[in-house]
Amino acid sequence: MHRSRFGIAAAVALALTLTGCGNGDDPGAAGGKTVLTVSLWNYASTPEFKALVEGFEAEHPDIDVQPVDILADDYAKKVTTMLAGGDTTDVITMKNVTDYARYGTRGQLAPLTDEANKLDKSAYLGLEPFNLDGKYFALPYRSDFWVLYYNKKLVKDADLSKLTWQDYAQLAKASTTGSGADKVYGTYQHVWRSVVQAVAAAQTGGDLLGGDYAFMSAQYTMALDLQMAGATLPWGTASTQKVSYNTMFSTGKAAMLPMGTWYAAALLQAKADKKSDVDWGIAPLPQVGGGTVTTFGSPTAFAVNKKAKHADAAKRFVLWASGEKGAATIAKIGVTPAYHSAAITDAYFAVAGMPGDALAKKAFQPDKVVLEMPVSDKSSDVDAILTEEHQLIMTGSKTVSAGIAEMGKRVKSEVH
Repeated sequence: MHRSRFGIAAAVALALTLTGCGNGDDPGAAGGKTVLTVSLWNYASTPEFKALVEGFEAEHPDIDVQPVDILADDYAKKVTTMLAGGDTTDVITMKNVTDYARYGTRGQLAPLTDEANKLDKSAYLGLEPFNLDGKYFALPYRSDFWVLYYNKKLVKDADLSKLTWQDYAQLAKASTTGSGADKVYGTYQHVWRSVVQAVAAAQTGGDLLGGDYAFMSAQYTMALDLQMAGATLPWGTASTQKVSYNTMFSTGKAAMLPMGTWYAAALLQAKADKKSDVDWGIAPLPQVGGGTVTTFGSPTAFAVNKKAKHADAAKRFVLWASGEKGAATIAKIGVTPAYHSAAITDAYFAVAGMPGDALAKKAFQPDKVVLEMPVSDKSSDVDAILTEEHQLIMTGSKTVSAGIAEMGKRVKSEVH
């Protein structure tokens, strides 16, 4: 499994995404500007999008960036359909390396190998996962890893510095209060399979592509126990109602939230807009055992659609957003970029409202960050199987042991 280490300068990796540019060969916007389309998700609630769009347009006044806004939970499916159907959106945001591996190996993205080879690779976090047999089809602009967000008022004086998952579960139960519409959950575990599976793989050394998934058992048992105890919103409810993890945490409905570093930017914006008054902090992700802090993460990148209308302009945008200027733009709003330097790191921690206590700084300096999903031509197919079985386990349709056994059986028979 691919593993990577992130130092403090790397300790920045949050939510952002897209914007794009056009190459001027097809003026479409008012004033003769080139219209560049960029696929992204949840534009209104993801402040780095606006920052990148406005930052790029300010330096490229001949380009009008038009976001193609897609619901976050539907993004992968929608983009897959778009690319298969010959859609000509110029810039495509790669939400994760699993999707990237799928699109890259299918020949749906324009090559960026020449551009990648000109970069100072030592200054980039998460660049290597986009190397597909020596070829690059995307460049990372952010590099995220998971931490534990907490509501200071709700967890009170709990020591979060060295939490095990057992400690976390006990604290979640103890922090759960109320009932019905007034209920406050001790934690919120989002519906993504990575909340269980990627954590288990990273912290036990398990292989998500291998077909032997016994290493997931303890993490699933804990997750289901939290549901049964009423300490987290049931998976089925969260999935059916498309519950937003942001809504759960920013409105004070959950005391804790395991989530990626990208989320800090949204919390900072919500506080600035007076849409949330939660006094929040960041702690290291709970661990299977004591000692070092191991978490998981994934870079997020921009790619040029192979059928883009404005390929040259799209490349300009990708290079700008993934480079020093794009990094400086998003670091200033609390988003951790893939490109890093001492100045970028200083800018990130200087953001107004960003937790700067010792616990937060510890969280942003994990000992090890494991890639959320290994990059392989098998990644996409394995991901689909693991997602399907995850849903069945979390809804109680299968027991933990039966679901894990079925994962292994299917991966070995359908993929390997």
